[in-house]
Formats: sequence, structure tokens, C-alpha cells
Amino acid sequence: MNSTDLPPPENETPIQLVDGTGEADGTDQASKLVRCQEIIEYQFNDPSLLHSALTHASGAVHRLASNERLEFLGDAILGLTVCHWLYEEYPEYNEGDLTRIKSAVVSRRSCGKAAVELGLDRCLIVGRGVTRNRSFPRSLVSDVFESVIAAMYLDGGDEVVRVRLKKWLRREVEHAVETQGSSNFKSSLQQYAQREMSSTPVYRLVRESGPDHRKSFLIAAVIADRQFTAAWGSNKKDAEQHAASNALAELRGQPLPFPEQE
Repeated sequence: MNSTDLPPPENETPIQLVDGTGEADGTDQASKLVRCQEIIEYQFNDPSLLHSALTHASGAVHRLASNERLEFLGDAILGLTVCHWLYEEYPEYNEGDLTRIKSAVVSRRSCGKAAVELGLDRCLIVGRGVTRNRSFPRSLVSDVFESVIAAMYLDGGDEVVRVRLKKWLRREVEHAVETQGSSNFKSSLQQYAQREMSSTPVYRLVRESGPDHRKSFLIAAVIADRQFTAAWGSNKKDAEQHAASNALAELRGQPLPFPEQE
């Protein structure tokens, strides 16, 4: 992982771990493999790959039998898959925007959140000491997310991984686009409007000001029948970006970044 761990929010879903003995809730290692394949909607041709992916170092016979090597590979596969996804779906974003979005999507918190929502935490094969002492690091669940990705890749190829990541991380990508791709407000507004309002923004020229060689443009974003606060720009492109930023602020109940001035 490239990003650092962050303290979990108070309302974050708690991690549920059970050891592989079956004593806690009847969940032995074989049952965990079955459960995990149901969760990820993929049946392994080589179940030993999944077994390795789910085995934490505390539950492994030796270090190389744990999921650490698969985690290493899964980190790279996750990054490449998300980069390809963003490159294809967001052609209007520059390299800096894409980098910020990708970093947010593949962070430990995002991967850990996805793992817990799927239920991969309950599929982990860990030693008794981990479940008894509850002293495990939260990064443990983001690690298994990556190791399972690597196992699927080795067993079924990149398309198997791509389809599932687009399903599991869709909300994380959309949120990151809105919050991290802020240098392109028009794109962020379009994503928001299409998802939340089933409409596409248009931009209306309200008026122009100044001589021909130094014109300013006042433009407003319009979604459906709602016109948002207009914003000035020294050219139409900048004015549209500012108008989109105002619209996003209004939709989120935030102060206007570009208040209209006479």
C-alpha cells in the first residue's frame, strides 16, 4: 500500500474475526473458503490459491504460507486495474486529477471498507491469539482484499478482477471523483448531476462585460430547470468552470467559491 493508515471513524463497521477452528461459530477453514467464493461470486479452479489469500501470518504454518506474497501482487494489480478504469471512463481529467482519485480509491481505508462490506473479514484464517486478544491491526482487512484480488487474477485472469472491482469500488470511485478531481468542476458536476438528478448540466451565458480585447463572461450552470448562481471568468472556459464550482457548492450546502459581483 502506498498510503498510510488513518484512524477509523467512530461509525466505521467493526471488523469481525473468527479463528479457523470452528469453535467460535462453526466456521472452520473449509467453510471459510466456501463462504468467500460465494461472497466474491467466483469459484476457484485452484482452491489452494484462495486458501493462501485468506491465511494471515498468525494462522500460517510458516511465513511463506501466509497471504503476504499475494498481497504484494494484489497491490500492483489493484493499482493497474483502477488506473485503467479511470483512464477509460474519465478522459477529461488530467494526470494530476487521476493520480489523486486513484490514491483515494486504493487507500487502506477504502480497501478495508470494501473488504468489511463484502464480509471478507469473517473469511480470514487467523491464529487464536488474534481473535482472543483483539489486538490485530485494521490494515489486516485491506491486506486480505488485495491478496484475494491477486488470487482471482492468477486463477481466472484480469477480466475476472476488473468486473468485480468495478462493482465493489464503484461508490469509492464516484466519491473520489467528486472530492479529489476538484480541478475539473465541470466534470465533477456532470458526474453528480447524472447520478443524483438523472440530468446533464448545460451552461448559459448571462452577460458579457468589458471591451473586446478584455471581455469577461458571466455564466450560470443549469440542471433540468434549476439555474445556479452565475460566475465570472476572463474567458468562457474559466467562467463555466467557476459556474460549475458554484453549482456544486449550492448542491452541497457550502459557501459559494465564486460569488457573483457586479
